[in-house]
Amino acid sequence: MSAAPGRAKKDESFLGRLGGTLVRKKKAREVSDLQEEGKNAIIASLQPSSAELLPEDMLLEENAERTMLDPTSRDNPKFKELQRVLIDWINNELEEERIIVKDLEEDLYDGQVLQKLFEKLSGRKLNVAEVTQSEIGQKQKLQTVLEAVNEMLRPQGWSVEWGVDSIHSKSLVAIVYLLVALAMHFQAPIRLPEHVSVQVVVVRKREGMLQTSHVSKELTTTTEMMIGRFERDAFDTLLDHAPDKLNVVKTSLITFVNKHLNKLNLEVTELESQFADGVYLVLLMGLLEDYFVPLYNFYLTPESFEQKVHNVAFAFELMQDGGIKKPKARPEDVVNLNLKSTLRVLYNLFTNYKNSE
Repeated sequence: MSAAPGRAKKDESFLGRLGGTLVRKKKAREVSDLQEEGKNAIIASLQPSSAELLPEDMLLEENAERTMLDPTSRDNPKFKELQRVLIDWINNELEEERIIVKDLEEDLYDGQVLQKLFEKLSGRKLNVAEVTQSEIGQKQKLQTVLEAVNEMLRPQGWSVEWGVDSIHSKSLVAIVYLLVALAMHFQAPIRLPEHVSVQVVVVRKREGMLQTSHVSKELTTTTEMMIGRFERDAFDTLLDHAPDKLNVVKTSLITFVNKHLNKLNLEVTELESQFADGVYLVLLMGLLEDYFVPLYNFYLTPESFEQKVHNVAFAFELMQDGGIKKPKARPEDVVNLNLKSTLRVLYNLFTNYKNSE
């Protein structure tokens, strides 16, 4: 971009007063350097950074392509939050295996964690070697794990955005795609950040030259769409199409919980609101399992949102201790008066304890 004539004249006059020709040459060189820096920045934004460019990219076969995460997307706060949620979920699922994931790229590329995660979620044991150090062994394990995953997800309409090579080469986008698909399919009790997209650099080899382009990849959509894909059940149908029958279900659940809570002179009339602070859930679990829950384990009169979440989460732990599968709902959803989440939790208790006295 050239400066306006008036401005240039003014600058030259000013520089001349500071030192004449030498100063003008220095200024011109600084402007030239600045322009060159700007040009390089523009070019750099259109190409993968040298840190991201792998030797394999230079050895691509003709018409082959490779993708990598754009450096600017790596620092996207929503993308970082998505990774954090997925890491916390994996660590929670694999706590009994004493597996701790800190970095998705470094900890999942060899297939070991993915194997354990899939086996835990699906209840299916895969025929793979427990420990594989060689690249060939790691890829063989990944192949077995991904075949099992794809066999499960493809019938559900998933577009497979991952593969052995992309996972093993530590493609963060491919790893996150896979984890999001697993979390949604198995109805993980987590809340994925909405509308997370990243820019991916696609490197293609054409006529012996590497060509690059940017493509936007959508990793998550809205919570409603993500939950709705796999989580629609009888309660969705009742709420959408048969609200009159929903009242019958609510009445049955109220009768069930009051049968037990009445022993403590407590009574429920409103399911979504009276269970939202977690107190009745904790007390109900103690009554159903016939034990006294120490008051120091939960907040009897919770005031903050965090205290209520603590209570509901503690009730979920008591359910698991009683041999009940971990609820699909999140504690936060129950606290936020989400009717379907509360109904799912209570119906789960009803089916397990409906014959308890």
